Amino acid sequence: MQNNTCIAITPGEPAGIGPELTLKLANHPLNFEIVAIANLKMLCEQANKLGLAINFTSFDTDSESNSHTAGTLKVIDVDLPEPAIPGQLNKNNAAYVIDTLDIAIELVANNKLSALTTAPVQKSIINDAGIPFSGHTEHIADKTGGHPVMLLANETLDKHTSSYLRVALVTTHLPISKVTEHITAERITKVLEVLHQDLTKRFNIASPCIAVCGLNPHAGEGGHLGKEDIEIIAPTLDSLRQQGMNLDGPLPADTAFTQQKLSGKDAVLAMYHDQGLPVIKHQGFGEVINVTLGLPIIRTSVDHGTALDIAGQGIANESSLLAAVNLAAKLSNKSL
Repeated sequence: MQNNTCIAITPGEPAGIGPELTLKLANHPLNFEIVAIANLKMLCEQANKLGLAINFTSFDTDSESNSHTAGTLKVIDVDLPEPAIPGQLNKNNAAYVIDTLDIAIELVANNKLSALTTAPVQKSIINDAGIPFSGHTEHIADKTGGHPVMLLANETLDKHTSSYLRVALVTTHLPISKVTEHITAERITKVLEVLHQDLTKRFNIASPCIAVCGLNPHAGEGGHLGKEDIEIIAPTLDSLRQQGMNLDGPLPADTAFTQQKLSGKDAVLAMYHDQGLPVIKHQGFGEVINVTLGLPIIRTSVDHGTALDIAGQGIANESSLLAAVNLAAKLSNKSL
């Protein structure tokens, strides 16, 4: 690996706000290096349109990286089949999005770059182009191996609980009607093993304390509101406690995020997407970071989508991308 921390950035969907966010990020002073894996001509055109004075240079993967200088951006140039028009999806550019991601994954996996931060992609247009793609997380896992676990993190210390709010998920992008069948002892066990391991290894927490939400209202209320909490979740947590994990739950989800319950907790495990993510996004939207745990590489992402409706207008806020790249650097270099 290079001597200094260098984060790969994929700007994602070229018609979305990702390229604009990447350009705005380049104007921030950073104590680590960044490199955009994208079409150089597109970035130059967008910078000119938005009035951003960016000095672009090519990136040499064999050279030693230095700290980023505000107003500069190193780029690994990737061919873009057709010009990108902000706000207008083009399936002919879908393969480009995958190319940028694959190049970034390979460089990080081979220790040429330290970590990967991704801007949002538009899954629908990639699928419309005939490319099977269910999301960043699954694609990266297919390329690198591992057992991916989705974690959203707000690394701002809460003054009331003296905790950082981090929310991991047992299930991710599933219809509510499909969630229950995926709440199994095996799945919960694996997710908690990955979460515990990466809180220890990546976040440097010696003995993480994890709050675990129940599935049903009131965590099933003794089985009167569903059997999953007492028949699946509770026994699984008991088994993992015997292995040394510090777990609190299953907790009724409607009180799991109160100040008292969050105090001293390093993460909350929610059973499904909309059980946990609305809480953390309400607390700090724009500062929340999507971290993929359970991979051999470090990957962070923004907490929002492609925002096609505002693309190219110069009003997109880069705060989430800035938070994501800062966390990627911190996780890959504990001295930052």
